[in-house]
Amino acid sequence: MTQTPATESARGAAAPLDAPEQRGFFGHPRGLSTLFFTELWERFSYYGMRALLILFMTATVERGGLGFTAEKAGAIYGLYGAGVYLTAMPGGWLADRIIGQRRAVLLGGIIIALGHFSMAMPGTFFFYLGLLLIVMGTGLLKPNISAMVGGLYPEGDARRDAGFSIFYMGINLGAFIAPLVVGMLGERVNWHVGFGAAGIGMVFGVIQYLLGGKHLGEVGQRPRSADIRTEAQGQPAKGGGSRMAGLVFAGALVGLMGVLQLLGIVDLTSAVGMARAGGLVIVTLALAFFAYQFTAGGLDATEKRRLAVIGVFFACSTLFWAGFEQAGSSLNLFARDATDLRMFGFDIPASTLQSINALFIIALAPVFAWMWVRLNKRGTEPSSPAKFSLGLVLMGAGFAVMVAASLAAAGGNKVSPLWLVLTYLLHTLGELSLSPVGLSTVTKLAPQRVVGQMMGVWFMSMSLGNLIAGQLAGKLGTNPTPIFGAVAATGIGAGLVLALFVRPLRRMMGGVH
Repeated sequence: MTQTPATESARGAAAPLDAPEQRGFFGHPRGLSTLFFTELWERFSYYGMRALLILFMTATVERGGLGFTAEKAGAIYGLYGAGVYLTAMPGGWLADRIIGQRRAVLLGGIIIALGHFSMAMPGTFFFYLGLLLIVMGTGLLKPNISAMVGGLYPEGDARRDAGFSIFYMGINLGAFIAPLVVGMLGERVNWHVGFGAAGIGMVFGVIQYLLGGKHLGEVGQRPRSADIRTEAQGQPAKGGGSRMAGLVFAGALVGLMGVLQLLGIVDLTSAVGMARAGGLVIVTLALAFFAYQFTAGGLDATEKRRLAVIGVFFACSTLFWAGFEQAGSSLNLFARDATDLRMFGFDIPASTLQSINALFIIALAPVFAWMWVRLNKRGTEPSSPAKFSLGLVLMGAGFAVMVAASLAAAGGNKVSPLWLVLTYLLHTLGELSLSPVGLSTVTKLAPQRVVGQMMGVWFMSMSLGNLIAGQLAGKLGTNPTPIFGAVAATGIGAGLVLALFVRPLRRMMGGVH
């Protein structure tokens, strides 16, 4: 999308002084480069640490690890992944209502760096503190930096979609580079050096964010609630009742967890028990939201049918991410314990294989974008339910490959890393079929007055999937074949069942493609 840059004088005359510069980064606002590199370094820190996390927890104390069992390590890994998605909702609320997106991103980046540096210090206290800080910081940074990308463009600017494509390329570049650098340092030098390197990456992101802030204009400076009040001529936005209802519901959840603890149904004193309790909380929250919208949300018949479709997609998304997110847990452990890591005469760290998914995304995302457009012009583009079905089948097929790999590794044999490469390829194809489609379709199907809340609920499906993925990794044991087989059967089975209901679901969507 080539455009002729405006002259300095013309740009100055056309735009207010507090507007972001509208040219300078591949024909996009200069501020996009600031956000691009901030996100690149944040993903560098996140995926670098993620590649080491379960390996560090399960490594023996003699090898510098924590010596946790696979079950405990998997539970902690799942809680961490779930927390990253859950904190995006309060992080977005805090920015919208109190501190603004600009400060939220800065504060989030600083907290993330402190979390990594905490994990760079020995001791379980600093380990848990670091995880908590990273979860909190990511919740502040992730939702708000994406919102700021949209704010760089005037309403109706045709460059916005391309701008997000460039931004997401930064995500995958960071995810590709991180395991190669952080993983190598962590596994070959020292675990804590690896965690510290992830923190240094985030510091680079914060520094360039501060230096490049001048290119952002006033984007994200003010809380959105302040803008809403200004537009409403000084009348404060309503919402006290919703906040009170939320507090009451949160209190009820805390009380429920206390009762379940007393009855012995959950054990909040262990990581495994907390993971199970976390799953109950997420499921309860999601069911409560859907039940409220159906019974008291004031929806008409068409909106209720569409909401039911979102419910189906929610379940499918949970299943998909429960398989896909095992890349950093069970598949990472398989890479370490059952894979021949000698390539081209060198022994590579197991964590470096975590770069493969990002590499495939970089290579294949443009192909998928072109393919959907091409099929759409021909009138043969698959519907959203069909794409979800395909995504689930591909995820399950990836684990079918792992069943064969685990059988080949029986008896202590080491198998080729190409088994994992093929699995990651299938999972990437599934991700490109399901993930962006899910985000787009939910915004179209959700009643417009609750789109924001619906997106928060949608992220719960990813959070729940991460939690389940961690728990499955904890059950891997010395024979991973049953777990891999169960995930493969569930993914392929769910995808085929969904395929049978594609037409009814399309009718329920009421014209939304």
